[in-house]
Amino acid sequence: MKIRCLVVDDERLALEVMEGYIERVPFLHLEKLCSTPLQALDFLSRNAVDVIFLDIEMPGLSGLQFLQTLRNPPAVILTTAYPQFAVDAFELNATDYLLKPIPFQRFLTAVQKVQSKQLDQATSIATAEQGVKPSEGHIFTKSGTKTVRIDLAEILFIEGKKDHVLIHTKARNISTQVSLSGLLEKLPAEQFLRVHRSFIIALAKIETIERNRIVIDKTEIPVGDFYRDALTKRIGLY
Repeated sequence: MKIRCLVVDDERLALEVMEGYIERVPFLHLEKLCSTPLQALDFLSRNAVDVIFLDIEMPGLSGLQFLQTLRNPPAVILTTAYPQFAVDAFELNATDYLLKPIPFQRFLTAVQKVQSKQLDQATSIATAEQGVKPSEGHIFTKSGTKTVRIDLAEILFIEGKKDHVLIHTKARNISTQVSLSGLLEKLPAEQFLRVHRSFIIALAKIETIERNRIVIDKTEIPVGDFYRDALTKRIGLY
């Protein structure tokens, strides 16, 4: 699946750098290079893209102002030479924030985030069609040839393995082919939280938190760097 890219930057050299980077990545396809936000707006009125690489400091209309005009924006990766805009970027739900001059490795990390979200969305659609069905107080999920009912109150944590997912409860572990992201979308957000690439936890089942580890039912669960802030905010509600 190709990720369609739009680049918006008023500096010709920056456009050339991004064009070269996009050409080096097999799953990216460059749709358009635009030197002003108004050119980009005109292009988007007639075309769809999956990600916009958007410079912040541009004359007339800044990248942040342009982003605020978009009703249903695609993924956005902001590019700038100024680190002070980072808070604004993430308040506008930017996928990533790249500081110029942009190393190719850092660029690749950012586009992999976009790719991961696309794969999660595709998996979620498949899940909705055939995997997990939510109901009040419980879910149904496929485990092998069976459809199994699991009460939400029984779930301790959910663990992603290489080729399957394990739902851990006090009494049993249920194996399913549904992805972690697919399961998370079916679980009540106020009760469950993803804390690591491979783990979703039931917040009410937390026993202790120490450094980068959560203990649930004597099991130590790692907290990923990407998820630590969300955990801190959620724990603050309790």
